[in-house]
Amino acid sequence: MEKKQNKLKVIFLGGVGEIGKNMTLLEYGEHILVIDAGMSFPNEQMPGIDYVIPDYNYLIQNKEKVCGIVVTHGHEDHIGALPFLLKEIKAPLYGSNLALALVKHKLDEAKIKNIKMNTVSDEDVINTGCFSVEFIQVNHSIAGSYALSIKTPRGIIFFSGDFKIDHTPIDHKPINLTRIAEIGKKGVTLLMMDSTNVERNGFSMSEQNVYRNLDEIFADSIGKRIIVATFASNIHRVQQIINCAIKYDRKIAFSGRSMIKIAEIAHALGELKYPNEKIVDIGKIDKIPYDRLCIISTGTQGEPMSALTRMSQNEFKKVVISEKDIVVLSASAIPGNEKLVYNVINNLYKMGAEVIYQTLSDVHVSGHACKEELKIMFSLVKPKFFMPIHGEYRHLKQHVKLAQEMGIRKENMIIPEPGFVVEVGPRGIKRTESVTAGSIMVDGSVVTEDSEMILRDRRHLAGDGFVIAIVTRHSDEISPPIIIARGINLSDKFVEELRDDIEAELTRDKLDEYDIHSFKQAVRKMIAKPIMKELKKKPMVIPIIIED
Repeated sequence: MEKKQNKLKVIFLGGVGEIGKNMTLLEYGEHILVIDAGMSFPNEQMPGIDYVIPDYNYLIQNKEKVCGIVVTHGHEDHIGALPFLLKEIKAPLYGSNLALALVKHKLDEAKIKNIKMNTVSDEDVINTGCFSVEFIQVNHSIAGSYALSIKTPRGIIFFSGDFKIDHTPIDHKPINLTRIAEIGKKGVTLLMMDSTNVERNGFSMSEQNVYRNLDEIFADSIGKRIIVATFASNIHRVQQIINCAIKYDRKIAFSGRSMIKIAEIAHALGELKYPNEKIVDIGKIDKIPYDRLCIISTGTQGEPMSALTRMSQNEFKKVVISEKDIVVLSASAIPGNEKLVYNVINNLYKMGAEVIYQTLSDVHVSGHACKEELKIMFSLVKPKFFMPIHGEYRHLKQHVKLAQEMGIRKENMIIPEPGFVVEVGPRGIKRTESVTAGSIMVDGSVVTEDSEMILRDRRHLAGDGFVIAIVTRHSDEISPPIIIARGINLSDKFVEELRDDIEAELTRDKLDEYDIHSFKQAVRKMIAKPIMKELKKKPMVIPIIIED
């Protein structure tokens, strides 16, 4: 007999109310199924941070319950946190051939071994714990993307993953609408669906549209070198660029570490097709005539260390931009990255290149469903209950509004946020307690334990600079202090006055009264107060006391 206290819980650790770091849990009794574990890009308020991953402490506390991790597809915002998570938790992985190959590469770099990986195909069913998961082919901007139909003790959960409906996809594998309709007829308790493009009317364009525009650019670029930047993981887009280059008799060079590696992995799997003789090493492109070369590069988001950004700053020795170049940005800016992207475009223009980007030409189509495609999914799945996922709060709010238009009652929907725990039953869904959720900052390969404190210090340093005071304390006096200022402009006269004041104050008879802590505090105060009074600045003051 089923235990009464066992309830199906949907737990959101990321990917709701934000773009990226997607991570959702299904928990029933002693079993937890993890759906994706992704990362996101840092914003301007996160200086020095490389990327952000979900706070997965709840999973660490319940690691013995984790029965499996399913990966909907191989984008970084769905797999980027796995190397960190799998250091703490050992569980079998399930996903497409390409997605798991990309994960394996990450795990190899992180020196993580003995993770069981299980490759799945369209309509494959896996059983793990009390869950039965069917993988259903969908279209997205990367091969091997799946929606999930999950049988649970409380009914079927349909999880769309990132998807669009493309009837003419590059790999000739359209979304499996027939199977989705069959699942809908059986009865779906809860639908969780991608909200990214809910604000866009109509249908998303087919990837084939991009090929026609790229083909036109290649045909018109006589006498020019062509550089196309796109997401390394967008294998379908990379394939189209390769097809154009081969058609117009150009050699192909991959630029950027992730582009080179992912192209190598996808080619080995047969997901990316090209003759080896058409590929040239980026370090040997000087042997290829300008008008016979196409460079496929990373850097569509203006990432500081990406290949295209370094080209735009004349810091990429292998590629020097000039008026002989046409640069195509075949991607749209992720919200928050617009300034970085336009900086790259402006710099490329200054160097003489012609730049083509989405505002000027249809060189990118979204991998996410627009409003009419979302309506089709509602019509096929016919869920009792609905929760929007994958989007900022405004997207989720609009998706709930669309669901009401499709006949789902308001009381049968919840807009989730990170940390929400939602119980699912035959008669309804309800939010219960919350779990710890949020962001973990990654600096290099290091997870920062106290992220907020580190960021606060970095913002402080960026805004007001710092002052170091080196003071040598003898038994009854101090040596003249050494004062070093960075990020704040202190005149020589002002520094000399600070030194005199410290020396005068701390050579009095009461010097012996100071222990090391109070001595540091006194030095800090004697520097901070005059700077605040004179300059209205609050630099970080770091006293260094040397005992003689």
